[in-house]
Amino acid sequence: MRALCWNGVDDLAVETVPDPGLVNPHDVIVRVTLTTTCGSDLHFIGGYLPGMRAGDVFGHEFMGEVVETGAEVAATKVGDRVVVPSFIGCGRCWYCEHDLYSVCDTTNPNAALQQPVFGHPTGGIYGYTHPFGGYQGSHANYIRVPFGDVNCFTVPEGITDEQALFCSDAVPTGLMGADFCDIAPGDTVAVWGGGGVGLMAAHSARLLGAERAVVIDRIPERLALARDRYDAETIDYTAVDSVQEALLEMTGGRGPDACIDAVGMEGHGTGLQHLYDRAKQLLRLETDRATSLRQALLACRKGGVVSVLGIYGLTDKFPMGVVTNKGLTIRTAQQHGQRYMPRMFDYIQQGDLDPAHLITHDMPLEDAVRGYELFKTKQEGCIRAVFRP
Repeated sequence: MRALCWNGVDDLAVETVPDPGLVNPHDVIVRVTLTTTCGSDLHFIGGYLPGMRAGDVFGHEFMGEVVETGAEVAATKVGDRVVVPSFIGCGRCWYCEHDLYSVCDTTNPNAALQQPVFGHPTGGIYGYTHPFGGYQGSHANYIRVPFGDVNCFTVPEGITDEQALFCSDAVPTGLMGADFCDIAPGDTVAVWGGGGVGLMAAHSARLLGAERAVVIDRIPERLALARDRYDAETIDYTAVDSVQEALLEMTGGRGPDACIDAVGMEGHGTGLQHLYDRAKQLLRLETDRATSLRQALLACRKGGVVSVLGIYGLTDKFPMGVVTNKGLTIRTAQQHGQRYMPRMFDYIQQGDLDPAHLITHDMPLEDAVRGYELFKTKQEGCIRAVFRP
């Protein structure tokens, strides 16, 4: 089969690799019909997250058709049109039983690589470094899905492939981030980052009852999509002296009730702080440019919630004093997609949510290298590139 492979820092290629096969009796093989870029991929493409090996197939957001099932798969059938959450749950461990699928105790065969860093291992994820399980990813013709009955969700009639695709990661991550905010009527929620996850977080905040959602970004196409399609106000952080001051003015001097960081370790910023962080990151003296996280902590009202969806490593200059003295609550996780799947399907079927608007570039898998270049550099207004194997 053909697949997009990682062969070193900023070295990607579409190559021929072996087809996946059933390994365990609970496995399912899915023919990938749609798969998409994700900002998380950029972290290891750029060399900021270790653990990829030459020839690894990456990609973790996908949907497709079931073509083969293991002997112990009961509910998932050949021919089913399915979407699969990016983190792999077993459905049986204590964490899965408590809807904490991304920290499943069973699905990471390389747990020993994570434990010294995290204290406890997380669940496995498709195509995302060997410390996260070493699973081959979705930018390919076929993919093996462990625990098929737990992780394959049949897409209801009336939901298109393009809509279902983003239920794999971008929508549940954004919805979870908004859910963490304990939103009450009248609340204002500020979201740093207008990519797929940030837009879904802002729109989810409105669906969950927020009076206002504010998206902070600098890319005109993202800001326009936030306003025109996802019911959000916007701030272009390059056009204001201070994001915090702009948010104070918008909220009558109190600040947002909750803030969501949907950016992560390669955040862009302005001024000397950004230059300092960028220099240290390039020299590998720190892993993160945590501009958005610091801004969110400073901007959030006293007693508010800061929901962190961006991926970080070892963050330098973390302002813990701000958290304590303002009485902030920080909530964070990798997405528990299995928990949110029924709600996402309902939102789409009711017409309350259409994530297909995230697609700006639709291309064959053979053009995936170019797709990632557009996505990384944000050329041609690229918000998400979708590949059709």
